[in-house]
Amino acid sequence: MSLLVVGLSHRSAPVSVLDRASLSMDAQTKLLQDTVAAEPAAEAAVLATCNRIELYADVDKFHAGVAELSTLLAQHSGVGLEELTPHLYVHYEDRAVHHLFSVACGLDSMVVGEGQVLGQIKDSLARAQTLHTAGRLMNDLFQQALRVGKRAHSETGIDRAGQSLVTFGLEQLALGAPVETWAQGKKALVIGAGSMSSLAAATLARTGVREIVVANRTADRADRLVEILTEGDDTDVPVRAVPMGSVPFELTRADVVVSCTGATGLVLTAEAIAAGVEGRAGAQPGTGRGELPDAAVRGGVPEARTAALPPVGIGTDEDCPLDLASVPPGFSVMGEAAVAGMDASTLEQHAAWAAGGAVDRRQAGRRGADADGADQVDAELIGALAATAASVGRIPERRRPEPVAEPPRPEPVLYLLDLAMPRDVDAAAHRLAGVRLVDIEALAEASADAPMAADVDQVRRIVSDEVAAFGAAQRAAHITPTVVALRTMAADVVAGEIARLESRLPGLDDKHRAEITQTVRRVVDKLLHAPTVRVKQLAAEPGGAGYADALRTLFDLDPETVASVSRAEESTEKSAKNATIANIAENRGPA
Repeated sequence: MSLLVVGLSHRSAPVSVLDRASLSMDAQTKLLQDTVAAEPAAEAAVLATCNRIELYADVDKFHAGVAELSTLLAQHSGVGLEELTPHLYVHYEDRAVHHLFSVACGLDSMVVGEGQVLGQIKDSLARAQTLHTAGRLMNDLFQQALRVGKRAHSETGIDRAGQSLVTFGLEQLALGAPVETWAQGKKALVIGAGSMSSLAAATLARTGVREIVVANRTADRADRLVEILTEGDDTDVPVRAVPMGSVPFELTRADVVVSCTGATGLVLTAEAIAAGVEGRAGAQPGTGRGELPDAAVRGGVPEARTAALPPVGIGTDEDCPLDLASVPPGFSVMGEAAVAGMDASTLEQHAAWAAGGAVDRRQAGRRGADADGADQVDAELIGALAATAASVGRIPERRRPEPVAEPPRPEPVLYLLDLAMPRDVDAAAHRLAGVRLVDIEALAEASADAPMAADVDQVRRIVSDEVAAFGAAQRAAHITPTVVALRTMAADVVAGEIARLESRLPGLDDKHRAEITQTVRRVVDKLLHAPTVRVKQLAAEPGGAGYADALRTLFDLDPETVASVSRAEESTEKSAKNATIANIAENRGPA
């Protein structure tokens, strides 16, 4: 076995790199095909999840394999090799097996113990089998990984060590409140109809939301998800499907949005989210469905209507020459702290602006003569500072500014959970008033300090035991063709000697001939039994790969005979492959 894995994940790369390196289904297919076509690799599989991209391959050369797999990942991800290389990790042979088993058990997940990765491993194996890039090693490895993952979840409490990304994300949106309490009566919009979106919709239904709307580019998949949710016996939440073109309108009536699509670009821009927040009052109260009158519809797509909600962006003072985005929190745009360090020309512009009667919003409560007097003082101060700056170029800040209270950020009216990689929701939504966004990056930060359950240690022991057993089985399987070839050679020797005996004793009756034949075979079997059993045991131990070569040398076995046995085994495996694919497809649940 020469198993090699090259990949990157949330542990090795920032979200921005993972975002750009994500692979579409077509890209994964091409990557698999190009990998097995490359010289070092005989078979391959790709594991692509929302927070990892890994390429597994059976290679005949380690260094050449690492170079080739890294290059292929860079080519198909669209991220340059020089940029991608610092974030890549490499595991080989037993360490590669250990890594995949840990992934299957949820030990390497962003949220420890989550079980969704098992469905993604199933999908990876099925894809490799369909494309015929999975041979004996990939089939054995991924099938065993699924068994190890199921064992970890059934024999330990690893599920208690963390929650699924959906549940964990909803908990982050709820800000410590029970999810069921927080979700009660809310209207939910789920964008996408894949495995993660399906899980999100089912989870929302169980939390007690008032309504679920599913938007997807393919109407059939959205309708199918609605059908599944409607037929479920555990909830009675109304569910309906809408086209993607209706998302702008649905944003005006949704309280919580979960998005997880395979789109390569943004699905929800900051502008669309801001329009959805501002147009929330356009929904007709009391209808339970929020329809807009016909006048609000243009081209078949409902338009958001504006309402007097808190501003969704950061305001700027009209005609103020300052770049307010660069002003630190707590600094008054009218005071000395804001202008310290400016050049003379900018100071003069600021003085003219201040003298013109502009009023700092954070001091807008001031009224009457006090406010006018304060403006005059500010203008004089700024004028003096401008004169100083004219002679020295720039002036340092003279004193620590008095902190100015920031207006409280309004309570969220729209909650966004982005579980896609690359991201579906514009990161600029974090700055919008009335919006709370939790994305993959935020989940990574929130889960970094999550307590590890005691069951994690037990799962680690399971993984270690299973890795040792898998390695032993693979090493033992490696010597099996040699043992079969040895026994075949022994059977040929027995057959030749019996034929020679018959030529010398033509009058030998059938009874005696059968007895002699059976006796010779028993002698050969007894002589070979102990050596073949022992060589299998020795081959299963670390470093036991050389015993097959020793056996071939000692008994002068024909290499072609050994190779023919291997080809026969591969032919049998191919015959069973279709049954395996059908079984996986039948048992595949939501990822």
